[in-house]
Amino acid sequence: MPYFDSHDGTRLHYQDWGTGQPVLFLAGGWLSSSSWELQMLPLSREGLRCLSYDRRGHGKSDWVGHGYDYDTLAEDLAAFLEHLDLREVVVVAHSMAGGELVRYLTRHGSARIERIMLVSATLPFLAQADDNPGGVPQAVADAVNAARAADRPLWMEQNAQAFFATHLGNQVSSARIAWMVQKCMDCSLLAADTIMDTIYHADFRAELRAITLPTMIIHGDADASAPLDLCGRKTKDLIPVNTYKEYPAAGHGLMITHATQLNADILDFIKS
Repeated sequence: MPYFDSHDGTRLHYQDWGTGQPVLFLAGGWLSSSSWELQMLPLSREGLRCLSYDRRGHGKSDWVGHGYDYDTLAEDLAAFLEHLDLREVVVVAHSMAGGELVRYLTRHGSARIERIMLVSATLPFLAQADDNPGGVPQAVADAVNAARAADRPLWMEQNAQAFFATHLGNQVSSARIAWMVQKCMDCSLLAADTIMDTIYHADFRAELRAITLPTMIIHGDADASAPLDLCGRKTKDLIPVNTYKEYPAAGHGLMITHATQLNADILDFIKS
């Protein structure tokens, strides 16, 4: 089982399947590298080298008590790319991982990265502010965090349907839903709680304007975790040049419900 040591000695687990151009999948908050299995297996069979790692505090990586800010997480990404000396990488980032990727580009530049995909990303800025009046009020964020912390397994179970937008006809087996809930529980409570504060307060608006890499943005129009108008459409307007797609009736977990469509878009984007 492969591991690498990050910049501060934190040991992180990763997966590395196939050969060819490297495609790095960055998992969303609470999820581990295994959340990309419906992408990594078929795409590795298409002649791509598919990689992913478990964020600190997640999955099989060290459950450390620190480092859940975007600067540190970006340094974990840098350490991974350097560990395997990856170049001409296509990075596919889901949810909060979009922030890790953007912060990496801000701190390290794009020498190792060929192009990026932002999937259901929580960019650019979630918090309500004078210059972001449509953001989430602090009181709402605090209430959600308190409810989750009080009974995390129950909260995960109750919100799983919204994650997949099954109310709109997306077919997800009860076994798959239970599996994803367990993957979210395979994350330390400290990490689960702290990264939500990190996501909520991070403002990436200026950093997004500086992106010059080929970029594809994919977002579901029924995303309850990263609402389309607050996230996907604003990100589209900030990145100078990008390819933008909205998936009808897709929730936050579209890498499961819309796996075939997403895989085709990843392949098309790489070949474009």
